[in-house]
Amino acid sequence: MLIVDDILTAPFKGLIWLCREIHEAAEQEQAGEADRLTAQLSELYMRLETGQITEAEFDTREKKLLDRLDQIQQQKTIKEAAVRPQPQKKKARRKKRTKMAGLRRKRSGVPLAAHP
Repeated sequence: MLIVDDILTAPFKGLIWLCREIHEAAEQEQAGEADRLTAQLSELYMRLETGQITEAEFDTREKKLLDRLDQIQQQKTIKEAAVRPQPQKKKARRKKRTKMAGLRRKRSGVPLAAHP
């Protein structure tokens, strides 16, 4: 039966692998875009300092680059927040379990050292 199961699930495993690869490629491309925008921004500063562009032209280009960098940063934080587990809920459950265990020990009359 294991061979039959592997044969039946192979297309789904392949599809999952393909989706993961596409996701990783998109993340790498996005990171590359942020690096490219940062390089363009530093080049823009150099061109302003050398007098190749005017202050007004610098301001418009800088605004576009910084806005795009902000969009990338927001997308990154949204993704991280969606992946990150919620620790408050776990702590609340842990406190509740500990409190309930303490109540059981008190009711049973058995000393705390006797419980594991």
